[in-house]
Amino acid sequence: METRILGRTKMEVSVLGFGGAEIGFESASLETVDRLLGAALDAGLNVVDTGECYANSEELIGRAASHRREEYFLFSKCGHTGSDFGLEDWQPEMLEKSIDRSLKRLKTDRLDLMQLHSCDAQTLKNGGVIPVLQAARDAGKVRFIGYSGDAQDAKYAVECGAFDTLQTSLNIAEQEPIELTLPLAREKNMGVICKRPIANVAFSYKTFPEPEYPRTYWQRLQELNYPFANRSLDDIVSIALRWTLGAPGVGVAIVGTKNPQRWAKNAAALNAGALPQDEWDAIHARWNEIKKDDWTGQI
Repeated sequence: METRILGRTKMEVSVLGFGGAEIGFESASLETVDRLLGAALDAGLNVVDTGECYANSEELIGRAASHRREEYFLFSKCGHTGSDFGLEDWQPEMLEKSIDRSLKRLKTDRLDLMQLHSCDAQTLKNGGVIPVLQAARDAGKVRFIGYSGDAQDAKYAVECGAFDTLQTSLNIAEQEPIELTLPLAREKNMGVICKRPIANVAFSYKTFPEPEYPRTYWQRLQELNYPFANRSLDDIVSIALRWTLGAPGVGVAIVGTKNPQRWAKNAAALNAGALPQDEWDAIHARWNEIKKDDWTGQI
């Protein structure tokens, strides 16, 4: 699998990473996660990204893959589970406890990256949260610190200069970062991690989706009406994933699934190679032509 250097972290990451939200929120079994991560690691994936608020995702990953810890870079997020500790979200004491708990859940003594999870700009400006991550880095609990979020909050996180990486939503139905944050991130040599790189597979629904998660992108895609929208699902996934990975500065695209077969299909989607520049440009031009003022980043 193709690898890229993730900005100033210098981590050589596979272009596809595993996202841990779905296995937690959809109650995947340990057996399923063991098969899923085992197959992905065997095929060359070396990024596992999760978060403390993804139900039992951290525990599942720790139990299924901690014995292969040296084979992958392990990322998590913090900020949204204050009530677990009898504290409010974003309190420094809460973040400290959360980071320690993530290490325990994931059965490791060090994370490669800890990210503040969709923290708004005002909370960053208040000055209490970033020092907690810096202290964890200084103590050897994490190697690098990052920010996961979107829109103007992400722009401030990049501008403030405190973070090594930016994780943000980027796909054929979510292109705001192309002008808003990616150029700034490249200037600062930040690693860029893309979440939702295949637009929550919203294009797989022929009618308005019953699940809430893909609805925003589905509605946007109806208006964007890309010329490839009537092609096979595998073809659309391939185009969408290759478009995201073709954005300047992108290091890794995080794809979540609890289906072991889906991982192999995602990897196969890249077999066609890089999306030709004229096709990439046409998709971005269509976005700029159709986008609405309220088409901002989806957290």
